Amino acid sequence: METERESRTDQSSTSYLGRRVHLIGIGGSGMRGLAQMLLDAGAVVSGSDSCGNGSLQRLRDAGATVAVGQAPENLPDGCELVVYTAAVSDQNPERIAAKRRGIEVIKYAEMLGRLMRRKTGLAVAGTHGKSTTTAMVAYALRQAGADPSFIVGATVEQLGGPSGAGAGEHFVAEACEFDRSFLNLSPKYAAILNIEEDHLDCYRDLEAIIEAFRAFTSRVGSDGVLIANGEDRNVLEATRDALCDVETFGFTDDCHWRGEVLGDDRGRVHLVMYKAGEEFCRFTASLPGMHNAYNSLAAAGLLYHAGLKPSQIAEHLATFGGAKRRMTLKAQDGGITVVDDYAHHPTEIQASLRALRDYYRPERMLCIFQPHQHSRTRFLLKDFAASFAQADEVILPDIYFVRDSEKEKDHISSSDLVAQIRMRGGSARYEPTFEGILEYMKTTLRDGDLVVTMGAGNVWELADELVRWIREDR
Repeated sequence: METERESRTDQSSTSYLGRRVHLIGIGGSGMRGLAQMLLDAGAVVSGSDSCGNGSLQRLRDAGATVAVGQAPENLPDGCELVVYTAAVSDQNPERIAAKRRGIEVIKYAEMLGRLMRRKTGLAVAGTHGKSTTTAMVAYALRQAGADPSFIVGATVEQLGGPSGAGAGEHFVAEACEFDRSFLNLSPKYAAILNIEEDHLDCYRDLEAIIEAFRAFTSRVGSDGVLIANGEDRNVLEATRDALCDVETFGFTDDCHWRGEVLGDDRGRVHLVMYKAGEEFCRFTASLPGMHNAYNSLAAAGLLYHAGLKPSQIAEHLATFGGAKRRMTLKAQDGGITVVDDYAHHPTEIQASLRALRDYYRPERMLCIFQPHQHSRTRFLLKDFAASFAQADEVILPDIYFVRDSEKEKDHISSSDLVAQIRMRGGSARYEPTFEGILEYMKTTLRDGDLVVTMGAGNVWELADELVRWIREDR
């Protein structure tokens, strides 16, 4: 007789076969992954985005119908389901048209929740490190032959993209706290990496953020396990009343999953890992930086509960190559190194810059940072200013405008952040446009420099232009 688990797995792999699903905001990192997963599951996928980019063409090549710009006529005949991102307002013309036509309309996070309920869910939450840790878990499960379904908020070359629909029992997902989206998920196993102030455009304060994470812990059933950062007081507060078992991770003696540093190789940490005081495994974190050592501990805890052996966990974590735009090497040419990174929060900036300096050991490190959101920049201005201590020079274009109101733009600009960095003794320069930054780079770069483009917007385009100039025209 077919078991309940087998029934859910079979249903998961076929339930979207032939269904027509339209995604509003299909170019977003999570939505791109969802689109690919639906295509893999046999759905007929269409979508739209406000601007075009290379990711949209890759979706077209995979079989999706994608429009640039949003209009009612983008909804195809026979559309059965419309999915939209949290950034899409209720006045979006495609949302309005779908409701008028009686089509079911749901948020991206709700769609993830539906997919996860059909499998054994593993979710990774936290202010920082979600994409990398989620990718670690999915990669290790795939390497071990478990063939998981997964969705990551970043492209992962070793996984063939940001998502995949596997035949195995596991569904691995990045659980984002923005707009409380992660409250749509019901994982059996979850991790909370850290909790800090962020997304203050939709949270009142840190206490409200902790409360949302507390609600997330209640989504893990009593038969599940939560892997929680035992060195983060906000995480411990959020998990205090959890219904499930809570296992802490970290490098202090009282952590259930405890790491001990044996040494490091240019920032890549060699460690031994203990489970409840007993040696569990030894490996070298494949990515530089202590933040990635912490990510590895959390991933190992989840992988253990997903059924992997210690030897498998050690082997696969040691060969994980990282996610795109997470300290991604773009080029080393003509004595100049160019790296691209997604960091857009002060803590992430500090961790990435420290790891990059340890790994590349440049003579100079120049950071081109594109602030993401006017509200985030305003709320965390002083923290941002203090986060660039490892950089020899910081160059800032205009703030990437997304989700904020036009009024919010009047409150803050990149020049305000430049002034704050200079007040702390740092070197900073405001160049409003990518064109201006590129021209400045041409006059200042020299052998031994490391240039890192950084931010959650489209600053990666500037990295590509720099690489082109270095290789072709310098």
